Amino acid sequence: MSDTIEERIKNYRTAPFDARFPNVNQTRNCYQNYLDFHRCTKALGAKDQDPAPCQWYARVYQSLCPRSWVDKWDEQLENGSFPGKI
Repeated sequence: MSDTIEERIKNYRTAPFDARFPNVNQTRNCYQNYLDFHRCTKALGAKDQDPAPCQWYARVYQSLCPRSWVDKWDEQLENGSFPGKI
């Protein structure tokens, strides 16, 4: 299974269609994938497992989110003031 995930990540081009976010505005999709990435790495890190499958979420949010938002969210995470639940 990890081979298919690694292959998908390797062949990734752009964010695929997500039925949860059918509209043109992809702001919520961006934010949700950012949260999913950090939740995934936190959960797998707590179990001492390889967080490589989480890279899918990272690639999606990096293609959808403006870099300034990601920088701001990363800074908020470091400061402990991020408003989302991770």
